[in-house]
Amino acid sequence: MDKGLRKGLTSYGDAGFSLFLRKAFIKAMGYSDDALDRPIVGITNTGSDYNPCHGNAAALIEAAKRGVMLAGAMPMVFPTVSIHESFAHPTSMFLRNLMAMDTEEMVRAQPMDAVIVIGGCDKTLPAQIMAAASVDLPTIVVPVGPMVVGHHKGEVLGACTDCRRLWSAHRAGTVDAAEIEVVEGRLAPSVGTCMVMGTASTMACVTEALGLALPTAATIPAPHAERVRFAEASGRRAAEMAVAGGPRPSELLTPAAFRNAQVVLQAIGGSTNGLIHLTAIANRTPHRIDMDAFDALGREVPVLVDLKPSGDHYMEHFHHAGGMPRLLAELGDLIDLDARTVGGGTLRDVATAAEQVPGQTVIRPRHDPIKPVGAMAVLHGNLAPRGAVIKHSAATPRLLQHTGRAVVFDSIPDMAARIDDPALDVGPDDVLVLRNAGPKGAPGMPEAGYLPIPKQLGRQGVRDMVRISDARMSGTAFGTIVLHVTPESAVGGPLALVESGDLIRLDVAGRRIDLLVSDEELARRQALLAPPVRPEWAQRGYARLYHDTVLQADEGCDFDFMRRPSPG
Repeated sequence: MDKGLRKGLTSYGDAGFSLFLRKAFIKAMGYSDDALDRPIVGITNTGSDYNPCHGNAAALIEAAKRGVMLAGAMPMVFPTVSIHESFAHPTSMFLRNLMAMDTEEMVRAQPMDAVIVIGGCDKTLPAQIMAAASVDLPTIVVPVGPMVVGHHKGEVLGACTDCRRLWSAHRAGTVDAAEIEVVEGRLAPSVGTCMVMGTASTMACVTEALGLALPTAATIPAPHAERVRFAEASGRRAAEMAVAGGPRPSELLTPAAFRNAQVVLQAIGGSTNGLIHLTAIANRTPHRIDMDAFDALGREVPVLVDLKPSGDHYMEHFHHAGGMPRLLAELGDLIDLDARTVGGGTLRDVATAAEQVPGQTVIRPRHDPIKPVGAMAVLHGNLAPRGAVIKHSAATPRLLQHTGRAVVFDSIPDMAARIDDPALDVGPDDVLVLRNAGPKGAPGMPEAGYLPIPKQLGRQGVRDMVRISDARMSGTAFGTIVLHVTPESAVGGPLALVESGDLIRLDVAGRRIDLLVSDEELARRQALLAPPVRPEWAQRGYARLYHDTVLQADEGCDFDFMRRPSPG
């Protein structure tokens, strides 16, 4: 197989001329023949002025390059799409598949023998791993790392669990405009991803569990020198992989690895988004994520990591307690420790070498968990025939079995217009329902599932209600919130049939979410629904591709033509 500059020559009809021209142009950059004869490691640059989460990307790139060169290979940096949660319109999820396609095609199009993908903000790591699974070139992942904690009035703050808590307090009138502005400057005190167990931290932990990154990849704080040394070590390893030709993602992304990732997702109190992303990654391989099997793991695997929003601490505390290696050691036989890693060994090697930190309480032993069961449950019922998800580790226990009257919002604009209307007929025992917020309906399945508590109830001290939608929720959020209702309402799912005043029953122990309306009445309402049409926003370009081919949440929200067929 051709390697280095001879790999993937541009088609001019003459291979010799193609290589001659390639070398002629790259020598314009000042490279020597010695440099150009070495194995090539591509390094993605996902930095952007719009992406503060990746604000340390330049330093990590330089360190990774240094590691590659110290090991005798040639680093080549190339840009890809950069996605930041709060700067991506309409949502970052809308653009995840675009980033996956961009990364895949740039890795295919340019000569490299291995690739280092650097990223972090929520949709970046999933997109990059989806691409890596499809290309199957030796790949090592370097997360940008979590930011450090903030402080306000003697209290430790973390983006974005405390963002939501304090904003809710501001909406309820207990935090005034001047204080919320001060808080705004203290919530995110450094570059890096959210320092709670949000989606970015979740996917970084999942990446380690899948064996795609070196140990402690997920937890080293973004501003720490250790993060830079980690990038250098990853560069060294990438150079070794470029020479050896592996391991490739297909050798690491096995059924055991995907099961390990699901165990970790439950044990860390991970983001519900993690299940969608893990499903999309698995669908780029011959393997699949079984929702019922994931739910069954949740009954067996306890939450062991005491991090917000399911606990009290932050990612830097997780790191100083031993990080993912310590968690793997505590999980023990719940994990397949013989699964291979990109470092060349197995998870058993990682767990055996885990640091033991005396007195730490962030990573609990199995006999003393934070929660006796995992973070997430999969619900079924006539409201979610293909499933819905609840992060019950971050919910109010008394609401996990609840029957209430539906208060329905037809869209995100409808919710925004009416949620704080004093005339809204709503009480604390009601169930807030948001529809047309799924992959096609919103579009882009926004993190709108964290419906705000109506102001009239917030001022009465109500802090949580049952909320149901076909949207997503930030992993930093908390509350009794049912998400990813599938099929979504925009394609005629049962959520489209709910009317204000209907009774809805949530039974997390029984894994049910049901609309208490007769089958005959539901059939009558279904017959009245207008057939789905392509909306105005999806008439051209990427938006049209997205609308016409995006899959539902239970299938990972990837494009239908990007999945790898499952054997049999």
